Parts: sequence; C-alpha cells; structure tokens
Amino acid sequence: MPSLSAADHSVSPPKVHIPRDYNAAYDLIERNLSAGRAGRVAFVDDTGQYTFGELAERVNRFGSGLRAIGLEMEHRVLLALTDTIDFPTAFFGAIKAGIIPVAVNTLLTPKDYEYMLSDSRAKALVVSEQLLPQFAPLLPNLPFLKHVIVSGRGASGHAALEEVLAKGSPELSPAPTTSDVSPRSSTGKASSGSPRRTCFFPRRNWPLRTVSATRRPSVSPSEPKLC
Repeated sequence: MPSLSAADHSVSPPKVHIPRDYNAAYDLIERNLSAGRAGRVAFVDDTGQYTFGELAERVNRFGSGLRAIGLEMEHRVLLALTDTIDFPTAFFGAIKAGIIPVAVNTLLTPKDYEYMLSDSRAKALVVSEQLLPQFAPLLPNLPFLKHVIVSGRGASGHAALEEVLAKGSPELSPAPTTSDVSPRSSTGKASSGSPRRTCFFPRRNWPLRTVSATRRPSVSPSEPKLC
C-alpha cells in the first residue's frame, strides 16, 4: 500500500516528505478522508457541490472502471474535459489505478489533438460531449486508441462516462506506484505554435504544489474548482 506524504508546517515554506512508495491520487484524497473531511465540500461546478466522500467514490469507480474495460498500469488516457466534476473524477481515477492521464487544453485544433493522441499513444480518450466534434474526424486514424469515453448526455455511440462509473467499484486499492514515476503528463503548444511533445511530471513534485493551496470552497457555480 503506498504511503501518504507528510508536511512540517512549522517552517516556511512547509517541508514536505514524499515516500518512495507513493500514489498521488491516494495521497491527495485519503489525507482529507482520514482528517474527517468526507462530508466537506471538495468540488463545485454548475451542477452542484460534491463532498470529499462523493469525489472519492467517483475516483474509485472510474479507476476500477478503466481497468474493467481493459486498461492497465502505465497505459495513457487523454483527457479533453471542461470544468465539471468529471475532470477530477477521471484525472485522479486514472492516477489511482496507475494509468497516466494526459490532460490537454480544450481550445486546441483537431490537428493538435491528433498529434497528441498519436504522440502519447493513448489507449483511451475521455472527452466532453461539446468537444467530441473536434475529435470525431480523427478517430479512424488513431491505431493506438481503443476507447472513447464521453462526459455528458450525448455519447454519440461511444461509451458514456457514467457507464464506466457503473462498471467500476466504490472501492479501489491504489496502484503500487512510486514517487519517481510520473502520475500524469501534459501537452501543449510551443512558442512556434506547433504542439509540444508529451511531458511527464514525477509524483514527488505534487504535494509541493498543493500543500499550501487549501482554500475555502468556491461559492460561485461559474467557477468550478477543487477545494
């Protein structure tokens, strides 16, 4: 079982210890559950509020749902998602299952997305329904892509994200990942305008970015946010 990080807040900036056996999604969510925050608001979007307990179950269901459809540890899944509860669900769910999420900008071109899917060799695409038309013409040209999962009501013949959640389990043991292996990757555009290669970020860097980022929940549905 991966261990949790620890932070010494008696110094500024806080001194963070990251164990080698480490799963970033397990750490970021389990620390809040262990602290008794299961009933506290974790995320707010246009559809409502979600507690840490609700988010934890969605993460477990999505991660185990990805495994149920055949994805394995170290496979990659590209995320093109708008700011709804489905983003942290898919992002943390993949990481907890040991699958690498490739989060992309939702304002890029179909050509950019084709390059990123090909370059990352993503086995699955998780896309918001309003962005699906950007990807539809590309799908026949992507031999590595095996699954398209759509967030929203209009799956257009593909798997709906809610179906993947239904295939999953409310319990998911974290994958035996380590802090020196990337939990996520990111793609974008270089200053020249051409897509950048996929970049990978070690797990040990995560708490350094998040340890001092605790804030009160967003009060505006127009400002989705993980609290």
